[in-house]
Parts: sequence; structure tokens; C-alpha cells
Amino acid sequence: MNAATISGPRPSFTRLVRRALQLHCPHCGGRKIFASFFELKQRCPTCGIRLERGESDYFVGAYLFNLIAVELILFLSVCGFVYVTWPDPPWNLITYVTAFLMLSGCVLCYPFAKTTWLAVDLAIRPLSPEELDVPR
Repeated sequence: MNAATISGPRPSFTRLVRRALQLHCPHCGGRKIFASFFELKQRCPTCGIRLERGESDYFVGAYLFNLIAVELILFLSVCGFVYVTWPDPPWNLITYVTAFLMLSGCVLCYPFAKTTWLAVDLAIRPLSPEELDVPR
């Protein structure tokens, strides 16, 4: 990558988020950016951008985003289930299923939260030349 790549047209916010939700690099759409289920590679294998763009606590926002997204999805699901089963909702079933879904949802949605957080950060803070320099 060179400086011309940075000065070229930036992907739109919609494109960044769409790529992130597909677990691709938000910047270029490249695949295989995860070293494991919970860990991003240091750089995108396709475009070479540094995937952890900030300090060691960079992904605290992703954790918060993950928690808010899972809780919102869970809240809407429970409200819909109570509405459908009203006037006699199965409260015990709702309690246990909700607890299971909350815990599993936080784990399963974690990679999506990381890539989406990266997409939002790329939309707010443009790339700098040193973020594209691939060490030799």
C-alpha cells in the first residue's frame, strides 16, 4: 500500500459496516482477518492495515457495543415472546432461556462487535500512512 491508497476514495459508512458484519476487513473487504474466534490478526492479509488501531484498551468500545447489541436483541425478543403468549407467559421458561441466550449471545456476537467497532473507528478516524506500512 502507498500514500495514494489513503488519499483515494474512502469506503462509505454503509460499506464499512456491511463488510464488518460479514467478518471481513472493513477497509478492503479482505477475508481471514481473525487469528482465532476471539483474536484479530495484527494486520489485514489483503490490504495490510493494522487491525488494532489504538492503545491496548482499544477494543473496550467493542465490548460495550457487544453488550448493548446483545441486550437490545434479547429485550426485543422477550417483549415479542411475552406479547405472543399473553395473557399467560411462561415466566420460568423465559427466565432460563433468557439467561442462556444472554451469555451465549455475548460470546457468539463478539467477533461481529470487534469488526463493527473497527468499521466505526475507520469512519470516524481516517487511516494514517503508518497504519498501512507493512513492516519488512
